[in-house]
Amino acid sequence: MILEPTLQALTFDISTWIITTFFLVTIFLLYCFTTYSHAKTINKLENLICLRTEDLLKEKSKAENLLTRVLPRNTADELKEHGRVNAQKFKMVTVLFSDIQGFTKITDEINAEELIDQLDKFFYQFDTVVDKYHIEKIKTIGDAYMCAGGIPEKNRTNPIEVVAAAIEMMHHMREINSQHSQKEEIWELRIGIDTGPVIAGVVGRNKLSYDIWGSTVNTASRMESAGEAGKINISENTYILVKDFFNCTYRGKMPVKNKGDIKMYFVEGILPNLSVNAAGIEPNSDFRIELQLIRLGDLEELILEKLEMGLPQNLYYHNLKHTVDVYTQVELIGRSEGVTKEELLILRTAALFHDSGHLIDYSTHEEMSVKLAYEILPEYGYSQEQMEAIAKIIMSTKMPPKPQNLLEEIICDADLDYLGRTDFIPVSNMLYKELHEHGKIGALHDWNMMQIKFIEQHQYFTNTARQLRNVNKNNQLANIRKWMEEIEKNEF
Repeated sequence: MILEPTLQALTFDISTWIITTFFLVTIFLLYCFTTYSHAKTINKLENLICLRTEDLLKEKSKAENLLTRVLPRNTADELKEHGRVNAQKFKMVTVLFSDIQGFTKITDEINAEELIDQLDKFFYQFDTVVDKYHIEKIKTIGDAYMCAGGIPEKNRTNPIEVVAAAIEMMHHMREINSQHSQKEEIWELRIGIDTGPVIAGVVGRNKLSYDIWGSTVNTASRMESAGEAGKINISENTYILVKDFFNCTYRGKMPVKNKGDIKMYFVEGILPNLSVNAAGIEPNSDFRIELQLIRLGDLEELILEKLEMGLPQNLYYHNLKHTVDVYTQVELIGRSEGVTKEELLILRTAALFHDSGHLIDYSTHEEMSVKLAYEILPEYGYSQEQMEAIAKIIMSTKMPPKPQNLLEEIICDADLDYLGRTDFIPVSNMLYKELHEHGKIGALHDWNMMQIKFIEQHQYFTNTARQLRNVNKNNQLANIRKWMEEIEKNEF
């Protein structure tokens, strides 16, 4: 009788436990299933987002590639960053217009597909020439082709580069015509060029395009329309800037609205001494070096601006003035020593860069200067061989100087030119102050003793520097010794 309630209670407890366990397991399974379903849904959504993001990135990449094809890179970058592009004024741009003589008549007589195919071949070749000379293609309208040099990057060489490109374009058209049979239509090209100020910017909202405006554009167009088939007609503005490179023939004046009468010249070709085989068509190495010497002005502006804005304030000696001094002195010594034009180009370039490494690091500035030179010089048309020579010249300025050739001797003499100048004492003091602040030298007395020893052992390498500076250098040495003797007497 006592066991019966106990068994009933035990049966009830087991049943309750089974029900409770079943209920908890069911809830757990439902939770697991819900969690799995939720995770599966999230995974699907994440995959979908990844696919959509990938599609968006592809479309973004396509849009950016399209922008860089139809707009200059700097302009495209500005548009991507700010959503708009401000119009720019350029003081010296050379604009080229080309047009096919009698094109309207040709379109009436030739098959449309053949016409487009031939135009495409012409303009493809023109594009190749334009890229070669770093000229900006503006647009084509029918048979008209328009390009301009000096945009979007300003430069001094654009008149010469555009005229050289025009000669190649004209030569290409003549070659095509020479391959035609007598029955085939001859395509005659007219080219007009002017140099002057323009305004450049992006036009359009849905279909963007880079364009230029101004009287220079109008005059270039007039030069083309007033030209002759097979001829390159340039304005006096352009002629003045290119006459040392090209053989030009004066052909009279033409009235231009708001400009009066403008003198015109036909470009007959590159000067014989500046062209391959004196043929007047392809520039030779002398042409390229003369062009680089002009382009050096753009490089000079870039590097001196970087030094002025970026050099640390505690460079009392290795400052902008020192670079300008060395840049000036290498040309003076180089000309006196009879170096070639290319050697002078290499020397002056090395002088511009020789202390630019101070923008990066003080102790290894020569190596950093070489690094900067290799990064920047390709944009200015320097060959690998020229850059290697420049790098060696820069490294030759590392103390103590051990030049291996005349060019290295010239820059080493220019770098230590102050030793024989009348301003030696103040310059020497600035060098001491700089070295002292950078932890390279201790007391002033130690510095002066070091200077005496260095000057006693130092010899200029070139005849020019010895003639210019040796006398003053010896005088400065005597002055330092006398000054040191007086200090020692006062101390006793």
